[in-house]
Parts: sequence; C-alpha cells; structure tokens
Amino acid sequence: MNIKINKGLNVALLGEAKKESSELSSETYAVKPKDFHGVVPKMEVKAGDEVKAGTALFHDKYDKSVKFTSPVSGEVAEVKRGDKRKILEVIILADKETQYVDFKVEDANNLDAEQVKAKLLASGAWSYIKKRPYDVIARPNEEPKAILIKGFDSSPLSADYAYLVDGEQQNLQAGIDAVSKLTKGKVHLSLHSKKDAGVLSQLSGVEKHTVSGPHPSGNASVIMHRVDPINKGEVVWVINAPDLAIIGKLFTQGKFDPTKKVAFAGPQVKNPRYFILRSGVQLKNLAAEFDADQTRLISGSVLTGSKVNTEAYIGHYDYLISAVTEEADKEFFGWIAPGLNKFSASRSFLSTWLSPNKPRDIDTHQHGEERAFVVTGQYEKVFPLDVFPVQLLKSILVEDIELMENLGIYEVAPEDFALCEVVCTSKINSQEIVRNGLDMMIKEMS
Repeated sequence: MNIKINKGLNVALLGEAKKESSELSSETYAVKPKDFHGVVPKMEVKAGDEVKAGTALFHDKYDKSVKFTSPVSGEVAEVKRGDKRKILEVIILADKETQYVDFKVEDANNLDAEQVKAKLLASGAWSYIKKRPYDVIARPNEEPKAILIKGFDSSPLSADYAYLVDGEQQNLQAGIDAVSKLTKGKVHLSLHSKKDAGVLSQLSGVEKHTVSGPHPSGNASVIMHRVDPINKGEVVWVINAPDLAIIGKLFTQGKFDPTKKVAFAGPQVKNPRYFILRSGVQLKNLAAEFDADQTRLISGSVLTGSKVNTEAYIGHYDYLISAVTEEADKEFFGWIAPGLNKFSASRSFLSTWLSPNKPRDIDTHQHGEERAFVVTGQYEKVFPLDVFPVQLLKSILVEDIELMENLGIYEVAPEDFALCEVVCTSKINSQEIVRNGLDMMIKEMS
C-alpha cells in the first residue's frame, strides 16, 4: 500500500546527525523500570550479585514470564529506590569483556510459536514488542491480529533507520521469521517513500507499505489506521526495526546483545553523529560534546523524550539523544517583531514565508503558560487520524469511558498528540492526558 499523509508538521531543527559512528561506553549501565510503562518490577537479583548479559534482573509482578535482563555482564552495583521503596534503576558495574547467557543458536523456522515466545521471554527480548491499544509491552497470552515493523521515524532529528540496521540483514530476517510465528495475520513493514530503506527493502515475509508526508507519518497509529484499523477487542503488536535486529541476533548468535547505533543530534551538539553503544549506557562521556550551561539534554525525540543529564542512562527504546538550546531570556515585545529566524506552525513570522523549511535553532521557551482549554482548530491540522482529538482529550478529562471508546482511544498513543502540544495556544499537556486515559482503559478492562 502507498500511504500519503497530508496533515502533520515537520519541525526542522539544526544539527542533524552525520552518518559516521563513534564508540560510547561507560563504567556502569542501568535498566530502568520506568521505561516499561505499567510494569511493576519484582527483583530477581540483589546488590553484589554477578550477572551476564541476558541474566534476569527483575520480572513483571503481574506476569512472571515477562523478564527484564542485563545488557552487560558484571556486578549488580546498586538497586536504586525512591519513595515507598519504588525501584528506580538497577545499576550494573560492567566487566571489561562481556559474557553472555547462552540461549542457543536456533532457526526460528524450525520452532513453533510457543518455543519462539519462550526464548524471547527468557532473554528479555520480549520487552521490544509493544502492543496497541495502550502502547505498553505486549502480553504473552494474547495473539495479535497483525504485527507492524516500523521501518522509519519521522520525528525531528530522528535517526536514519536504514543506517541503524546497515549490515543487519541476516538478523532482521531472523527476527521476522521469529515474530511471524506469533500471529496468524500479516507482518507489515513501513518504509519512507523518499528515503533509501537500505537492507529493509530486501526483507521477505512482510507486506511492505511506503509512506509519504510530514510527521507523524512514521507513527505506528497513523500507519495501522490506514492499513488495518484497531477495533475494540483487537490487538496489534509494534516493533521498531532496530529492535527487530536485536531480536534476530538472539536466534542467529544465541545471545541477548542490545548493541545499537544511536543518533546524537541537535543545535547544541558540536559534532552531530551516531554512537555505537549498549542499551542502558550512562551519558557521562557525552559531556564534552556540548555546552551544559546552555543545553537541555533529552533522551529521545524533542517531542516525546525525557529530560536527562549526563549522569543519567539512555532510555531502553531510544535511538536518539537530542541536545537543544535551553530556554533563553524573555524577548521584549517578541510577538510583535517580524521574526526573521523564528519557527511558527501558523506561519505568523516572516521567516516562515521566506524560508519555511529551513532548519532552525528552536529553544525550549514555551512562549506562554497553561490556560483555559479552547477550541482553535489547530489540533486537527496536525492530526492525521480520523479521530476528533480535542473531543477525545475532553472525554478523558471527564473520565467518560464509553465516550472515549466511541471517539477512538484504542487507536491512539501519547506520541500521536505530541504535535498537538506544539501548536496548542493553551499549552495543554496532551500526551499526559492521553496516557492517563489509556491507563484508565487498562484498569477498566482488567
């Protein structure tokens, strides 16, 4: 299928990562339960224990089969806890040479669905499979009607997936062979119509869809809305293409090896490029790459990522670290100036007419504060799903379950509302509202 997205908005930022790679490592690595929304961790190790890459650190309290494993070998240095002993991070002091748990080299074509599922669960690779609705880790006891492999990302400064998986064709194909055992439906692969897909275009056993248009054209919700809409009671699983390569490596090499490329980009980065690292790496060694006093460091996209510092650890699902200009001083009468180098979604400044697609240094200033939720029609211009975004948000706020269902909450995820926050004159935190609504639905359906 050729999918054309007309509604949306490309936020062009300076500092796109060059396609060259450097190594990034750290003394300690961390697995953070907060990366796995809805998971209540129960520890399987304690401080002082020796672990290998692939050793279970904790499991989900509500499903013991869903395990979360160490990305490196070494010693459990600390189980960091917060209020009410909530587990925040499991920190591993890494060995110089990584040792792996042996999960055996196997051809997924010779395994049945239960054997594939057991291997993914035991290794921790199951965490890379997320489900719609609800945008949480998939449940092993469910059978999806389809699986979507996301072959590109359309968010600002996003990593080039073709570059991320370059040389990984064998692992990607093994991953497809494995996950295709878990559904009786189709395995879909989304590709950008105007970008070279590299080895992704050579994969078999998938139904390929080319997508064109502005962000959020790469979002799973947007693609599945056109390909195979999700109705009440139906489940679709979503996997990022680079994560699929990690899954495939489990079968081709018999080990859990979350080594990946990550883009480090943004207007504050001195040399925007890619880093080869392991999941959970500490960002300390990036300190020399930017001016900390003027920078907001974000693990993930500027639209959906988390604010971090160099003492933090990269998010489990992140393939981008963004460094943008921290909020500048308030500009006197800034709203009345012609704006020769400003971004505006409504094309209110002169620069958006003279050079609308020019990448800019956009800082973190909100230019306002949260105020009354008013209907402006701006959300609908950047929201390509056949869903009324404002009405859905209001139905969540009043906790009307039936209305939320009727307005399409099963088809959306928080990331789909990121652009709504960009254009919102009321500065409403739409992503948080949607996340609360989805959690409300999970509780209602359990």
